[in-house]
Amino acid sequence: MPNPWDVGSARLLESLGFEALATTSAGFAWSNGKPDQSVSRDELVAHVASLAAATSLPLNVDSERCYPDDPGGAARTVELLAEAGAAGFSIEDYDPATSSIDDVEEATARVRVAAEAAHHPPDPMVLTGRAENHIRGVHDLDDTIARLIAYRDAGADVVYAPGLSDLDQITAVVEAVGVPLNVLALPHGPTVSELTSVGVQRVSTGGALARSAYGALLAAAQELLANGTSSYAAGGPSSDSMEAAFMRR
Repeated sequence: MPNPWDVGSARLLESLGFEALATTSAGFAWSNGKPDQSVSRDELVAHVASLAAATSLPLNVDSERCYPDDPGGAARTVELLAEAGAAGFSIEDYDPATSSIDDVEEATARVRVAAEAAHHPPDPMVLTGRAENHIRGVHDLDDTIARLIAYRDAGADVVYAPGLSDLDQITAVVEAVGVPLNVLALPHGPTVSELTSVGVQRVSTGGALARSAYGALLAAAQELLANGTSSYAAGGPSSDSMEAAFMRR
């Protein structure tokens, strides 16, 4: 389940045959010239609506903490995402305002509120409960597992601990949680086939595709600036392939 950051990247990924997409908070923020976790709820909802209208694929939303401090809290955020066309969303337990992991009871209560809102509509949304430990410097697998189980029990349909890269640890999480586990694809982490072999049911890319694309842009621009050459253009897709991907079906 790759993570596009705008309509164009979503349409290109759909053209390759992926069966679902997910937004990336980092990639979307960067596309607007902002740092991660600085996008407003209104901006996110508008972004989701544009992607959902541009692709026929199910769309999962990186909705950070589900904006619990905005009017109506997490429940209203879920309603807005559903209205925008999201098929699912995730909710995190890291608070950028304090640069710390939320207390597990607080985080679990927020998952419960989100789950009630997600599962109430006639067409329920898939809720992913996220434990942010391993991308925030807290490498405590026991705490991660305990949090994921708590989020599962509060109503999460899928659980996710981004940053896990050791296959044995991932296997331990799969065996402990008893619901589908999402794993973040990492440069030096297990392959999709290796993850599948231990029971992982969903793999996403986070901001990696956006970062790679911006890396290519920077490398090309640096060549142009330093050398006055444009050899970078030889490596891009053809105009015809781009046009084909963007044609409405």
